[in-house]
Amino acid sequence: MNTTRKNAGLFALGLVAAVAMPLLTDTVHAADHVDAPKTKAFLAGDITDVYAWHTGDGKVVAVLDFAGFGEAGLPATFDADVLYTIHIDNNNDNLPDQEAHIRFGKNSKGAWGVQVSGLPGGKPVVTGPVETTIDAGMGLRVYAGLRDDPFFFDLDGFNKTVQTGTLSFDNKHDTFATTNVTAIVVEMSTDALVGNGKTFRLWASTRVKP
Repeated sequence: MNTTRKNAGLFALGLVAAVAMPLLTDTVHAADHVDAPKTKAFLAGDITDVYAWHTGDGKVVAVLDFAGFGEAGLPATFDADVLYTIHIDNNNDNLPDQEAHIRFGKNSKGAWGVQVSGLPGGKPVVTGPVETTIDAGMGLRVYAGLRDDPFFFDLDGFNKTVQTGTLSFDNKHDTFATTNVTAIVVEMSTDALVGNGKTFRLWASTRVKP
């Protein structure tokens, strides 16, 4: 099973969500909470959002959210059979020039941990426990764990608008309020990420062992 998302800006249709970012832009984001039944049935491989932004101190933060609509009180979703990849294109050919790979696994005591390899500007391999901020070297950090879903959208208003043809959105109603996602958050060096270019494209994918 492969799940890939790709596009610039807000996108709620299709299987792709990514961001294309000039070096001086503000936050760019994408979302896809409603997928095909087989994708939704496998929460660990179902990406809901990809966010990325510049911090102003030479870093780019990327967030890969998955396993959406988690009920309050339920734990984060981890699966050792899923490979999460953040792809970076920095020469505008829509092909990845760098890739950060993220995996989860358990230690001998059954505690979950996360491993990140290929992080631009960071250690070759970063490992540590989930639900903890991990030092990735060169002032960079990595985190993986449960988070409140930051996506705001009135899905009920959207469905009513489609059904009736009358604009029915309520800007005070958030369908995703009180729901959680599992988040992978990585900091990357802007210089290492961009290389000799001035812009980059970023997208994420999941791949599951057959």
